[in-house]
Amino acid sequence: MTRIATIPLQQAQTAGMARATEKLNDVLNQLSSGKKASDLAGLGSDAVRSLSTRNMLARQEAQGKAASQIGTTLSLYATNIGAIDESVTSLRTALLTAAGTGNGTGVQGAITSAFQQVRNALNASDGEVSLFAGSQSQGAPFKPVTLADTVGATTATAFADDGVRASARVGDGIEMTYGVSARDLGGDLLQAFRTLAEAGDIGSTPTAAQVTAMTSAAEQIQKALAGVRSIDGDNGRKQAQVESLATRADERSTLLKGVISDAEDADYAQLSTELDQQQQVLKASYSVFSQVSKLSLTDYIR
Repeated sequence: MTRIATIPLQQAQTAGMARATEKLNDVLNQLSSGKKASDLAGLGSDAVRSLSTRNMLARQEAQGKAASQIGTTLSLYATNIGAIDESVTSLRTALLTAAGTGNGTGVQGAITSAFQQVRNALNASDGEVSLFAGSQSQGAPFKPVTLADTVGATTATAFADDGVRASARVGDGIEMTYGVSARDLGGDLLQAFRTLAEAGDIGSTPTAAQVTAMTSAAEQIQKALAGVRSIDGDNGRKQAQVESLATRADERSTLLKGVISDAEDADYAQLSTELDQQQQVLKASYSVFSQVSKLSLTDYIR
């Protein structure tokens, strides 16, 4: 005899509806969050790849940030080195002109102005620490406040920087050492300003000694400019290297983000199709359950 029982059928259909509802909720959650899973464990075999890629991305972003920060510092170096070059080049021209013509009108003002510009550049900061002080955080790396303070000064007494240079990892296996010393940048210029300070105030008609001092100072400036421009050239090469490394880090970060997106982000086109399918499955489950629920023994006796 065949036995008819609707309760097991109802239980089976209930379980089927629960599974269909769960799958539909998963699709809705993915659509809402934009992610395939709420955590790495839910990614299955993609979890390991996603985790390792995230570690690589963190390293690339850190290196890119370091390169960007160094690039900003190098740009500040370049700006102040350029200001020094421009001011003392102009001063050298004024000194040679005054020495050649014997007319010193305005030259003392040019000397004082150039000294202050060089002093400001050597003591420039990034808003927090002096650019050319090395590891020293207290005081200005160039001590003389006025031109007169350079009389009798030496690099040992006029400069307070320690020559320590910073370093940072800006790429895989690439450690960059950078920094400019106030002493290296302005040491020879100090001698030129000392020569001019010890010559006394230069009037409209310079003395023979002052003409000699101006000529000597112009030669000292020319020598100092060679060093300043060499430092500027080295700084420029590092700027180009850092810019290239920062660009490369950004490109790699973009690539790694794409890998992470492929592993973790939901595919909206696929989810749209799956949503429709799961809704149809759930509707069918409800329909079958409804029909099974209406069955009775009399349906089979007829």
